[in-house]
Amino acid sequence: MAKAIKKQALGRGLSALLNETNSDITSVSDKNADKVVGSILEIELDFIEVNPYQPRSYFNEEALRELASSIKELGVIQPITVRKLEGNKFQLVSGERRFRASKLIGNTTIPAYIRIANDQEMLEMALVENIQRKDLDPIEVALTYQRLIDEIDLTQEEMSKRVGKKRSTISNYLRLLKLDPIVQTGMRDGFLSMGHGRAIINIENSEDQLSIYEKIIEQQLSVRQTEELVKNLKNIPVSQPKQQTNEAKAPAFVSNGLKTFSEYFGHKIDIKLSGNDKGKIIIPFHSEEDFNRLKKLLQ
Repeated sequence: MAKAIKKQALGRGLSALLNETNSDITSVSDKNADKVVGSILEIELDFIEVNPYQPRSYFNEEALRELASSIKELGVIQPITVRKLEGNKFQLVSGERRFRASKLIGNTTIPAYIRIANDQEMLEMALVENIQRKDLDPIEVALTYQRLIDEIDLTQEEMSKRVGKKRSTISNYLRLLKLDPIVQTGMRDGFLSMGHGRAIINIENSEDQLSIYEKIIEQQLSVRQTEELVKNLKNIPVSQPKQQTNEAKAPAFVSNGLKTFSEYFGHKIDIKLSGNDKGKIIIPFHSEEDFNRLKKLLQ
């Protein structure tokens, strides 16, 4: 079997090019900007700062280690994209996984495309690039669309043109943000699909949404079964009266804290009172994977 050959580093050395130009290029109108912008350079990792506008907050550690192993064998096949700051400083636009993985294996440089952008353009580039990823969960996509509306001031029509998606697709994602936070967490953790979320969103009451969410997990309901459940129960409260009564009798410090517990664990947390401000907190789990996830949260 042929041994993998490490891919040769892309681009010219940063210092060589910057010595020929003005290292303080920060605008496309600056002298020699055309020699830097659009170039692929080998940039020292220490010269690059992470993107403060990065819409992605979670990076799977196992996937990062796999990427790091690939980079160690083959090099960075696709350069990252950075924007030029003052001096020899740069800021990530896209490619944070490649950046992190390169650091994991002790690399000191990384190939990068150079761009120049102001903060507004930087945020928009980061958000649009993030939407194009194939491994995002539906809530992450929805939050990115919402940021484009709130922070870039784009309409859904303008956003449709920028990201190449239909307005109806964007609207369907944005509606997911009306789901109870616990249901959103379930989607982010992979317990629910977008189809499940779109069915649940037709239920306005938060308690009813959570009850349906629990049924989906416990009974492993398909999207079609969930739609049928929502159709049958849309106008009927599905919350258990016993639980509501239990919470109603709970001391204020308990009832005020239940939502915080539920959002943290991604499940509806139950309580069992025994009087004199005492009781038990019940944390449900629905599979071995779910149990291990909860265990990690408690470590």
